[in-house]
Amino acid sequence: MTSLVIQTAFLGDVVLTTPLLEALAARHGPVDVVTTPAAAALLETHPAVRRVIPYDKKGRDAGPGGLVRLARRLRAERYAVAYLPHRSLRTALAAWLARIPQRVGFADGWRWLYTEVRWRPRDGHEVDRVLALADFPPTNGAVTQRWGTKRWPYYEKLVGRLVDRVRVVLVGGPEDADLAEKIVRAVEGDGGRRRAVNACGRLTLRQSAEAIRRAALLVTNDSAPLHLAQAVGTPTVAIFGPTVPAFGFGPRGPRDRVVELNGLMCRPCSAHGPHVCPLGHHRCMQSLGVEDVLQAIEETGALRRRD
Repeated sequence: MTSLVIQTAFLGDVVLTTPLLEALAARHGPVDVVTTPAAAALLETHPAVRRVIPYDKKGRDAGPGGLVRLARRLRAERYAVAYLPHRSLRTALAAWLARIPQRVGFADGWRWLYTEVRWRPRDGHEVDRVLALADFPPTNGAVTQRWGTKRWPYYEKLVGRLVDRVRVVLVGGPEDADLAEKIVRAVEGDGGRRRAVNACGRLTLRQSAEAIRRAALLVTNDSAPLHLAQAVGTPTVAIFGPTVPAFGFGPRGPRDRVVELNGLMCRPCSAHGPHVCPLGHHRCMQSLGVEDVLQAIEETGALRRRD
């Protein structure tokens, strides 16, 4: 019988859940997934997924009525087991109301609504922590930004240094389009060839993932494109400011690099990075220069063959 995974958190969290989907599919066959409409576009063609059930928790499915409708739909499918990596009350209630007999969640979630509880590892990468939900062993181990302080402020200068060597594609959502267009105009020059392309808001989620897969390298903040690059195996330079890789969301490939300011007493300042710097100086990002990122790019070796 088909297993169910309910993951309605941020897009990056959904991407980090895909190894769990693959592991479950290898064990029991393709799974069904409840997720947000934005993430549904990414998962609906995933080989480990049989069916995607969109749940618009902030739109048409908001409130108790939407939750009850979801539970009724899930109950009709007669799932034997539901895995709940998202530690939210709404997720736990959906599985409970659907009367799914085996409901597996983490101990730091809503234990009284689960039938089986797993301890969430404190250390390691988030992928390995999610895999622990189903008792799987650890694995071997574009710009979209919801949290303002996690955005590095010098992308324009970086792109200006790179366009003489490679073509640059700026990936992100519609909210990033104006900033990306400013970068493109700044580096085009007078009558020069167009070496930078603004794709923000112009690509679907799957198209963005494919663009990242084809890229020689991704330079990104601590955000969803980082996890997409990890999923498709693209070398990554990840810039961390208010958050830290130790939270379990950093890159971990042999050619990946992290750029961060170590030794800053106020860092990390929150789990996700606040909208504005609590101390007003944003030193964790302001102090990371273009040369720091360029050095990390060189260390990946991703661009050497393109010089």
